[in-house]
Amino acid sequence: MTTHIRQRQTCAAWIAALGIVLVAASATAQINGSQKQQALPRYTVIDLGTLGGTYSNAYGINNNGWVTGISTLPGDKEIHAFLWRDGVMTDLGTLGGENSFAAFPPNQIGDLGGDAETSTPDPLGEDWCGSGTHLICLPLVWHHGVKTPLPTLGGSNGGAGGMNDLGVVPGCAENTTPDPTCNPPQVLQTRPVLWEKGAIHELPVYPGDTVGTAHMINDLGQATGWSGTCAKTALGFANFHALVWENGRAVYLGSLGGTLNTQGLGINNRGQVAGFGNLAGDTTFHAFLWQDGLMKDLGTLPGDFASGADDLNNLGQVVGGSWDASWNGRAVIWQDGEMTDLNTLIPPDSPLYLLEAQGTINDFGLIAGYAWVSSTSEVHAFLAIPTTQFWPLRESLKVVLPDNVRNLLQQHRRFGGGPGGWSIGPH
Repeated sequence: MTTHIRQRQTCAAWIAALGIVLVAASATAQINGSQKQQALPRYTVIDLGTLGGTYSNAYGINNNGWVTGISTLPGDKEIHAFLWRDGVMTDLGTLGGENSFAAFPPNQIGDLGGDAETSTPDPLGEDWCGSGTHLICLPLVWHHGVKTPLPTLGGSNGGAGGMNDLGVVPGCAENTTPDPTCNPPQVLQTRPVLWEKGAIHELPVYPGDTVGTAHMINDLGQATGWSGTCAKTALGFANFHALVWENGRAVYLGSLGGTLNTQGLGINNRGQVAGFGNLAGDTTFHAFLWQDGLMKDLGTLPGDFASGADDLNNLGQVVGGSWDASWNGRAVIWQDGEMTDLNTLIPPDSPLYLLEAQGTINDFGLIAGYAWVSSTSEVHAFLAIPTTQFWPLRESLKVVLPDNVRNLLQQHRRFGGGPGGWSIGPH
């Protein structure tokens, strides 16, 4: 594997060694009286570690507190999916290739979807997982550590998303139709699908679209994701339409004014959808919450340029990240209509700086994501746990990254997740 590290992920790696400077953000997350302080929870934070490398990222958590994500191995050459449970991070392995990915939460019995490389070169030379290996990358389900590949629509590649408690798995799979608009080396269309009891069912796309993926599905059978065109623009965006699929029908969620890159990432059992979408002019994007047919712009932290909502729980709490114009990020939570920097809610002496709540928030308020570890200059998956302890809100800080670190994070973001490493995350 090259320095690329994966799709459905933001990542950050080897940060402090490259010269991170912490500076106070002048007017960010100011305390508006004791009432706000009392209403917001406080969190203790656990460093989940890695599988031996210097980078890991948590992408999901279920109500049992089991966390899924990805981690580099010793030497940072390969990246594997993991399941963290009761303090132990377990390597979920691959299908014979170098890399595997789990970018969505497990269901309540611990089953999870993802994708993994095989040892077989792609016959068309595609690099579907974006790792630079050009190996076939198959959708699969992990059940008690056993890997079961899932069928495609006739093509070689696919990826599975966040399955529900009934065992229905959303995702995407290649068919046999070449799409001339795809950026090389991608050749074939990738369509949104559901797998149920091992059988694959193709989902419809927005009129005129040719590709898409379903990210998450709730226990009512409602799935969310996007469809769009295969080619990216000069800005790195593609023409994505956020969708909800219900009873075999695709419902368009609308936009925040932009014409590119709107995606539904998480859906709860109330049918609420969290995601992100471009604003008018397509120069930036904001997090959104969609409910009752309306898409609400969730804004950014004061002074920031962009935001993205990665997921939400059944209480309607939303988590994600907020970035300034130089792509310095902070993990955030939206609660009661207000966005808060999670770093203001953790102990003042915490060795972790929370960069993005890329993982889900479960129904007990536990949050997963990735953070800079000041003592090791690495980036690790974290788990934030609500506590009854109380301390004054911390002043919000920003991590200012050198250009080479920001470039590295973008490379990590592009690794995996669809044709040529399509990103599902905000930037």
